[in-house]
Amino acid sequence: MSIPAKSRLGRGLGGLISAAKPAVTPAAPAPTKSPTTSTPAPVQALGYQEILISQIEPSPYQARKEISDEQLRELSESIRNEGLLQPIVVRKSGEKYQLIAGERRWRAFQLLKLKSIPARIAEATNASAATLGLIENLQREGLNPMEEAMGFASLVRDFDLTQETAATRVGKSRASVANALRLLSLDGEIQGYLSKGLLSTGHAKVILGVEDASHRLILARRVISEGLSVRATEKLASSVKGQGAKGAPSKKKGVTAADAAAVDGIQRRLTSHLGARVALLHTPKKGRIVIEYRGNQDLQRILEKIGIEA
Repeated sequence: MSIPAKSRLGRGLGGLISAAKPAVTPAAPAPTKSPTTSTPAPVQALGYQEILISQIEPSPYQARKEISDEQLRELSESIRNEGLLQPIVVRKSGEKYQLIAGERRWRAFQLLKLKSIPARIAEATNASAATLGLIENLQREGLNPMEEAMGFASLVRDFDLTQETAATRVGKSRASVANALRLLSLDGEIQGYLSKGLLSTGHAKVILGVEDASHRLILARRVISEGLSVRATEKLASSVKGQGAKGAPSKKKGVTAADAAAVDGIQRRLTSHLGARVALLHTPKKGRIVIEYRGNQDLQRILEKIGIEA
């Protein structure tokens, strides 16, 4: 395969390195405390070189759980035509290298069937590697709300950082980190809606104000099926809270426990039948079925499963 980017990378790697260097934190004296109980040690640059794709392993601390096939193809074409603008960052891991930042670029090189990729080799603790990877994802291409929340949770849980320290490391306010972590207390179905972009963090914040988990789920489904704004969701949530204070909620607009169980069962069967994540958003008056797919081939497969010719 003829890749114009290849020669450009070889010719301009020095410039790329020079441009990338400001992002490298200078080496600092060893901290007096363990990195797990204080701010993680900075990443120390060891140099640049071309590394074989096969010698690189993904990071176990990768916050991004889903990488779009379409976005990956677009990135591959950009690299094919324009070259790699920023080397990936790796650290030594036994006989191989572990990614710190740049998994999408690494996967794009695999898609282009290139054998090696320019990389900045760094020396970093687990905490520093996880933090840098999360920062890169936040800055380059926004994570969905649940990926962001799980990334913050990893910093707090796996490396014993406080919310304030984690916030400082990624350049966020402590309140924004705390609010993100609250999303992890939502029902798994609602977290799925956030991941798919069916609910915004504004909607989620309102839903979190409803104490009863079943009411939260009903509220989330109504928000999506009726296309409610955050303000409309706030009004609806207030009515749900008022009903809860008086006793049993109104059954005119809500979904009964029996209906909710039936909807969950149908949703599971649809997911199993189509081999894709399905969200069944049901209310007594109307509803919506949302089917998730990954790229054109997966869409074609699902359409054939349904019996529709594309």
